[in-house]
Amino acid sequence: MDFAFTSDDEAFRGEARAWLSEHADGEQDRRTWERTLGKAGWIGLGWSEAGYGNRIAGLTQQVVWAEEYARSGAAPRSGHIGENLLAPTLLAHGSDEQKARFLPPVAGGEELWCQGYSEPDAGSDLAGVRTTAVREGAYYRITGQKIWTSLAHEADWCFVLARTEPDSRRHHGLSFLLVPMDQPGSIEVRPIRQMTGTSDFNEVFFDGAHARAEHVVGGEGAGWQVAMSLLGFERGVSTLAQQVGFAKELGEVVRAALDSGVVSDPAVRERLVRQWAQLRVMRWNALRTLGSSGDAGAPSVAKLLWGGWHQRLGELAMEVRGALASVGPGEWSASLPYELHAFQHLFLFSRADTVYGGSDQVQRTIIAERVLGLPREPKGVV
Repeated sequence: MDFAFTSDDEAFRGEARAWLSEHADGEQDRRTWERTLGKAGWIGLGWSEAGYGNRIAGLTQQVVWAEEYARSGAAPRSGHIGENLLAPTLLAHGSDEQKARFLPPVAGGEELWCQGYSEPDAGSDLAGVRTTAVREGAYYRITGQKIWTSLAHEADWCFVLARTEPDSRRHHGLSFLLVPMDQPGSIEVRPIRQMTGTSDFNEVFFDGAHARAEHVVGGEGAGWQVAMSLLGFERGVSTLAQQVGFAKELGEVVRAALDSGVVSDPAVRERLVRQWAQLRVMRWNALRTLGSSGDAGAPSVAKLLWGGWHQRLGELAMEVRGALASVGPGEWSASLPYELHAFQHLFLFSRADTVYGGSDQVQRTIIAERVLGLPREPKGVV
């Protein structure tokens, strides 16, 4: 793909950079920051429709915004699940009433969302969902457990994949429900403590939680089709913004290697250069595939590339730090969360990169079956 920026795109870059320079000061909490973004129309740039408080930007301008946002050092987003996953799904499958109800609060940064997909026995195997939703008049009553639910402790709503047809199996009998999280006694959120000492994702328990019948997206029983459509929206310009963050981390590792003198080791120099070259290849690959359709293997290839790359960077960062890699920036104690050096956090957090968002094994299976045409892996065989 020939990805060229026009003068209009560069003007857009100037507008984005100026606004971020004025507002991305890091003093606002994450929910207030979402509202700040929403008031200025920066949420929903890539949506297929306007009119919900969002502005529409072309593909190159979406790339510009994502990259400038990453470069600005602005706070991590809390609203990206609603903006980048739920909203495109509603635009593709939702009713007019659902779009009118849910898209304006997402565009305004007023309502935050989480994703209720994975379960303890159905992580990578999404069709193994066992959470149930039973119709009772104007509502569904939901019972079950979700796990690895990012930002559930902050979210106002959760889109939940649940089984609405009794005794159904695999991808049959599933529905996609929009569930309010403010249901004390019916929804419990338990943070999952990570190696970094923080808790970014959670277990969520539904014990008779309710969802309105009109909040089933695509109709009852269409959950699998809607869920698969949503997974397709997980890929996009965010990959390029992610690579801007990767480049910053790599720069910090290079500077540390120079300051410590370890760069004089030919093996370390070779690994640093290899990381830089592979990051450039990832960018060119992302630009090549951005906006394309019909390439079933492209998202899986990208995930394999960046997951392994980021893990290797964490390992290299610890090697560059040397003996100091085992020492924290402050006194360590049994209390959590404990303070970590940036390189320690990078190393520990990146251990999950080859697992979340679809493990490396799952990505290789997708490539094998959908791209190379190899025989499908048997299901349900021990």
